Amino acid sequence: MLYPSVDTLMKNIDSKYTLCTISALRARELKELQQEPESTVEDHDSSKLVGIALKEIDQGTLGYKQGENTDNDTE
Repeated sequence: MLYPSVDTLMKNIDSKYTLCTISALRARELKELQQEPESTVEDHDSSKLVGIALKEIDQGTLGYKQGENTDNDTE
């Protein structure tokens, strides 16, 4: 993967693991649409769904919010 570079993507996401998880989830979401993927990016260079997800992260249209742990098993 040459573009967007991992260094560029790391400006928007704090961890490589988070980057991997978010892009994989978004690629699966795009795959479920099956027909024409509705990307938030107009000019994506990749025909691969993960590439489209990474482009969305690079442009800031895809991200995440860190929330509290909602696991009830710890009580």
